[in-house]
Amino acid sequence: MGDRSRLERALGGASAVLAGAVSTLLGTCGPFMDVAADAFCPFVLEIFYLGITTGTTAATYDPTANVNRLQMAAFLSRTVDGALKRGGRRAALDQFWTAQSAGVLGITTGVGLGPALVAADGADIWVAAYTDGVVTRVRASDGKLLGTWIDADNAWGVLPAMGRIFVSASLLFGPGALYRIDPSQPPGSVAAVATNLGNAPQALTFDGARIWTANYVTPGSVSIVTPGASLPWTVTNVTSGFISPVGAIYDGANVWVTDKNQGRLFKLDAAGAVIKEVIVGTDPRYPAFDGGNIWVPNHVSNSVSVVRASSGAILVTLTGNGLNHPAAVAFDGQRILVTNGDTDTVSLFKAADLTAAGTFSTGAGSLPWGACSDGVNFWIAFQGTASLGRF
Repeated sequence: MGDRSRLERALGGASAVLAGAVSTLLGTCGPFMDVAADAFCPFVLEIFYLGITTGTTAATYDPTANVNRLQMAAFLSRTVDGALKRGGRRAALDQFWTAQSAGVLGITTGVGLGPALVAADGADIWVAAYTDGVVTRVRASDGKLLGTWIDADNAWGVLPAMGRIFVSASLLFGPGALYRIDPSQPPGSVAAVATNLGNAPQALTFDGARIWTANYVTPGSVSIVTPGASLPWTVTNVTSGFISPVGAIYDGANVWVTDKNQGRLFKLDAAGAVIKEVIVGTDPRYPAFDGGNIWVPNHVSNSVSVVRASSGAILVTLTGNGLNHPAAVAFDGQRILVTNGDTDTVSLFKAADLTAAGTFSTGAGSLPWGACSDGVNFWIAFQGTASLGRF
């Protein structure tokens, strides 16, 4: 682009300048001789220091020149990239790295057999383990196991909300259940708040007032749980339009669910009725919302559909970059992580422009499944080794 070619010329000129006295870098406004030292100079210097613009040469900015749409796109892209990189928790903690091999992952064992979905509450990570029916709490700062809650039959999904931890579970030979944990109390048995959800609830989400679950087993349904002063809480089960919902997210206005057997992403109204249907790939699983777009992993299609939440339009269907039976997506404020359930890898993407950022091993036999982020690290449930990994 125009500004990039200018950057290359500027770098060449800057090399010669730096070889001389430092004072030669100073123009009227920083290095620029054609910008006045007036009220606009600090703005010019800010975007120059941040790398948003580079000037036309090492000493000229050309302040009156027009900017075409391609140059503007470059400026805006650099602005977004810089804001995300500098404004996140990773920058504050000087943790800019990406784990390059399974050997550098932090591993927490003892999280129960069959760890499924995971969630961060801001300080700790919560893991629901299906086979053992337990929920474990892991400290995000160092991966220490803090406690285990029991009696969560076939626990699958986990949701921090309302200062509590909620867990979806499949009761044997019966409907689904929603359990509650008070994290301020010592570990013990989970407490049921509702036992009449749809069959086999998996992912959960919260809309600020009610908890929603995606219920997988026929008849597939969505359950809407309304908290109340007494137990059990009121449950509304909606079956119309669904076959096998598994994933659920809230975008700030609406709940969206993925339907595994229909290959659909559904946008729901407040009553749980389908108001938009988006055809994604085959066998969509556990999506994530990045504040603008919904990332849907298509398990059998080996792809990820990126859907604009405001319109339901598919922006792109991503393939390659190691995507192989993707299961779950997590967002850390800058990057998207996708677990590849059958290949012991995760795939990273840059959320702002959807570009691939690489594929990384999680270790032989790890079988990565659920994932979340605490804003610094990604955390991955390894079904193959019954452990939790810090990536």
